[in-house]
Amino acid sequence: MRRPDYEVFLVSRMREQYDQLNDSTAAVATGLQSIGRLVVSAAVLMCVPLAAIGMSGVLTMKLFGVGMVFAVLVDVLVVRILLGSAVMKLMGRAAWWAPGPLARFYTRYGIKETDVPTDTEKPVPVGV
Repeated sequence: MRRPDYEVFLVSRMREQYDQLNDSTAAVATGLQSIGRLVVSAAVLMCVPLAAIGMSGVLTMKLFGVGMVFAVLVDVLVVRILLGSAVMKLMGRAAWWAPGPLARFYTRYGIKETDVPTDTEKPVPVGV
């Protein structure tokens, strides 16, 4: 069964916040606060058809539906939101580390998470 990867939403938002705030703890907290409801809503939305399968009269289908609802909710609420955010907070600045060649590639080609200019890219005012 194909499902959206909620961790992409969470971590990309946290990375955007880290680029703006340069504080890992605040980035995890504000990233989770801003996108957490969307992730939980998407999981609940996935659980609705699975719960309908769980209402089937066939025992095998019922077990599949109930098991998948439980698995999706545990995955989103415990693994993605609770454990993922806790590990990101505990890792601190190391959570955003990139290997040297990859970091140089990003810098060389201007790949970044946000459009917020860094200290080296701030626009220079033009005199009139």
